[in-house]
Amino acid sequence: MRVKICGITSYEDASVAIDAGADALGFVFYKQSPRYISIKDAKELIKKLPPFIEKVALFVNESADTINFTCKEVGATLAQIHFEAENKLYTALEVPYIKVIRASKPEDILKYKDEYRFVDAYCQEYGGSGKRLNLEWFDEVDCSKIIVAGGLTPENVAEVKKYGFYGVDVSSGVEKSKGKKDPLKVMEFIKNAQSL
Repeated sequence: MRVKICGITSYEDASVAIDAGADALGFVFYKQSPRYISIKDAKELIKKLPPFIEKVALFVNESADTINFTCKEVGATLAQIHFEAENKLYTALEVPYIKVIRASKPEDILKYKDEYRFVDAYCQEYGGSGKRLNLEWFDEVDCSKIIVAGGLTPENVAEVKKYGFYGVDVSSGVEKSKGKKDPLKVMEFIKNAQSL
């Protein structure tokens, strides 16, 4: 199962995640988030990272122009669209992207079922709330294109393995404070997610 560590704000946190085996790092370009990182800081950080690591830029309520510019400027390899966007936004994107479903009911997880997508628990604020999804919603669902997020921790990530998710995404579950990762939690989370 692939692992994304989101809300990276420092090179130290990025290095810990990569050394522990993370497949992807997430950078939040949403100013209201305590995990927000500026374009300047993200660019400096990303250019130090090794190859073969996905660099995911998370956006909330931004235009296609802003998303295109930011991804290209900082060196992000994937845009994570964390809001309900119209089709015209997606057609205007010049960078690879993935949609986020903020699920509040079981049928929500079936949206975009032919695409790789994130499924997160719905909450008023965007991202990093620690709110858990009801895992029973995924019973009898093909989860092979789903990256599941929401309320995951080193202690509970093993519970999602049986569903066959493409990957897991964590932010607040491996922090010591908002925007700062706990190295031991990061290592334990990745070990528990990737172990057979």
